[in-house]
Amino acid sequence: MISEKVFGRTLDKEPIMLYTISNANGMKASVSSFGAILTELIVANDKGEFADVVLGYDRAKDYFINGSCFGASIGPVANRTAAATFELEGTICNLPINDNGNNLHSDVQKGLHKTLWKAEKKESENAVTFSVDCKDGYLGFPGNRHFEITYALSDDNALSISYLGTTDKTTVMNLTNHSYFNLKGEGSETTVEDVYVWLNASHYTPVVPGAIPTGEIAPVVGTPFDFTKEKAISQDINAEHPQLALVKGYDHNFALDDYEKGKVRKVATLRDPKAGRSMEVYTDLPGIQLYTGNNMVPELGKNDALYPRRGGICFETQYFPNCLNDENFIKPVVKPGETYETTTIYKFV
Repeated sequence: MISEKVFGRTLDKEPIMLYTISNANGMKASVSSFGAILTELIVANDKGEFADVVLGYDRAKDYFINGSCFGASIGPVANRTAAATFELEGTICNLPINDNGNNLHSDVQKGLHKTLWKAEKKESENAVTFSVDCKDGYLGFPGNRHFEITYALSDDNALSISYLGTTDKTTVMNLTNHSYFNLKGEGSETTVEDVYVWLNASHYTPVVPGAIPTGEIAPVVGTPFDFTKEKAISQDINAEHPQLALVKGYDHNFALDDYEKGKVRKVATLRDPKAGRSMEVYTDLPGIQLYTGNNMVPELGKNDALYPRRGGICFETQYFPNCLNDENFIKPVVKPGETYETTTIYKFV
């Protein structure tokens, strides 16, 4: 079932709509036409108690700032690009410099998460598709491009996010969702240091100051980055390790095992025994950014709940950061006649 209501309006006085998708079990996902942002995810625990497990705001206008990118659909290119520049087919493309001399998430104020999307309800699929067009050269990326993001909720408690992109000129695309999960509920005002995580990743990409990958795809064995066996975030997040010190905790890309283009497989789990909730992450992408909210500034979220530092954990599926510049990394290049397609699923079990 899909319902809709007015969530607010833009500075140009255009209406912002909020779409709520519900399944037969009482699970609900709400998505705003501003930014195609996941604003709410209502999930039951093992006792049948419901809670909203994603951080965010009550009002549309609070997402106009949203410095932490709560629930945001990030694009055209997520994560960091070194020196805010890359070369494509012999042409140098310059992006906005917005993060210590680099580019982060395409643009703070004009990225896709700050854009008003069109929406189409698809009742038979229990889904809503959001679409937007970007002109050639917008934010420094080539091509007149069309993007679609479809949120679908199944009766087995799986929220799938499917991305599609087309272009009339060779370009690059790397979209992700930046939701912060707290399985105790976003209003619990707790950190996520006591949750348990497993990653299907035997390697990760170390970074230099500024969080740009070195280009190395390093083994996790014997490091705090080994999540190949489930462990609590608290076990190693404060360990004395230069990589953790650089970004104040976990904010790293993991090179996912068993990657095959177009093949969706389970890549991560999140478990909170105290909350009685668990989540599985599936994707067809080669990487995932594990971010533990190290840079969150305590702020008021929904219902004036105080979100503390490390109050949420992100699983951002992606092509690797700085993939546009690093010869060791897969480049998400899309040519005319081709379609960028990828899917990520957050399933609650």
